[in-house]
Amino acid sequence: MLSNEVAPDGGGSCGARLKLARERAGLSHADVSARLKMPTRVVQALEEDDLSRIGAPVFVRGQLRSYARLLGVDLEPELDRVAVAQLAPSQLVSHTHTPRYRRVFEQATRRAIYIVLTAAIAVPVWLATRPHLDSNLAVQSLDVPASALGAGATPSTEPAAAAQRTPLIASMAPLPAAPAAQAQTALSLNFTGDSWVQVYATDGSTLEQGLLGAGERRSYAAGEVARVVLGNSSAVEVQQAGQPVDLAPFSRANVARFTLSSDGSLAPVSD
Repeated sequence: MLSNEVAPDGGGSCGARLKLARERAGLSHADVSARLKMPTRVVQALEEDDLSRIGAPVFVRGQLRSYARLLGVDLEPELDRVAVAQLAPSQLVSHTHTPRYRRVFEQATRRAIYIVLTAAIAVPVWLATRPHLDSNLAVQSLDVPASALGAGATPSTEPAAAAQRTPLIASMAPLPAAPAAQAQTALSLNFTGDSWVQVYATDGSTLEQGLLGAGERRSYAAGEVARVVLGNSSAVEVQQAGQPVDLAPFSRANVARFTLSSDGSLAPVSD
């Protein structure tokens, strides 16, 4: 700490008094900067009374006090008045009145970024699932055409109803006839849920086409059916000659397609 004797107590501005005291003390700007841990440009601004380059008044006052304390100069009587007078208030910039074109541009930019990110996620997923959606074994629609309800469903129901109402005739003969009757039923379909069904005969005609619900059953004799399509295969129980059939080898995307050979065996439909 330097003695107060090296600086005059009055006369001149604060900066001039600090500069005179520094020169009398034999200190350079670099010496003051090193002792006060203050940038050289700030020391020069304080001596030149260019306080607007430094910052808010509260910082200027603190820096002036530190500089004056180092040189032993008493600036307290003039410190507050000089610091506040030399500093202009901070300019506040309002961001509420943004031009309309700028707001529209920012909104459009955000939406474009959102669309690009969504496309970057959705397009790979769509490309990965496209082969399954484009395959010939796609899920068939469960909507029943009016023609199928009017013509196809009614005739197919009558043989099943007639088969269920076949009376049992008592006989004293042995009972090998029951297994024979079962052997004549080459294919039976039991429905546990709604399923779109297409059954084609060996001559290409349609035996069954429509939406069948839970609890319904269809049976076909040997050599009667050539090809079968089940739209919701998980809701259909298929039996061949009284034995359950696993539809997994014939199903794809929950649609089962298979053919019946002359010997009653099932085979998948070739693409």
